Amino acid sequence: MRGDAQALKGHLDMLLLATLADGPLHGYAIKEALREGSAGRFDLPTGTIYPALHRLEADGLIEGSWSMVYGRRRRSYQLTVDGRRRLSGERANWRAFTAAVTSLLERRPWPATP
Repeated sequence: MRGDAQALKGHLDMLLLATLADGPLHGYAIKEALREGSAGRFDLPTGTIYPALHRLEADGLIEGSWSMVYGRRRRSYQLTVDGRRRLSGERANWRAFTAAVTSLLERRPWPATP
């Protein structure tokens, strides 16, 4: 995340849910998907990722399960029905928000002159 901490503030849960939209992932894979999907801008420490995953799980938006991979225990997470519903709403809110910001950034000076 580095210099983008403020830009990410308030959006981490939505990004984690979006990362899990295509199927279950373990914690480190989620961290890497965020980093790669953002071209390195969201290179989050595990101390940010795991507490957020635990919070989302406590809220019933994701569910975790343990498995053994190459002799190591891994916890994988996947969206619940409520998580998919929340993600859908968050995506709609994000689109409306970005459309409003874009409109303001690209508008003509007020009052509009012909």
